[in-house]
Amino acid sequence: QVQLVESGGGLVQAGDSLRLSCAASGRTFSSYAMGWFRQAPGKEREFVAAISWSGGKTLYADSVKGRFVISRDNAKNTVYLLLNRLKPEDTAVYYCAADEDTYSDYAPIYDYWGQGTQVTVSS
Repeated sequence: QVQLVESGGGLVQAGDSLRLSCAASGRTFSSYAMGWFRQAPGKEREFVAAISWSGGKTLYADSVKGRFVISRDNAKNTVYLLLNRLKPEDTAVYYCAADEDTYSDYAPIYDYWGQGTQVTVSS
């Protein structure tokens, strides 16, 4: 199994950037596809981005494509999400997740989840 811990969230102004990190425990991190999801108050959790186990394939939600960049460093057991040109509607708790087989935008297939990190974007 894998344990995930997110970090890097904070309070920023619209147009600023943040880099979120998700540190994974275990020796099998490189075998997992990874995803980022977010949840705003009163809303359901939504897909943000995903990356294959090798890092060769990525998937983005339309709302963040062109602004956010997902990457991973398997040597450090870490996946990153770079959030550029942030908007107030990006405000949410951001969660990383791991899947044993396939990277996807469908939350229920992911096997492991972190506790989340708060991103707040002011106008």
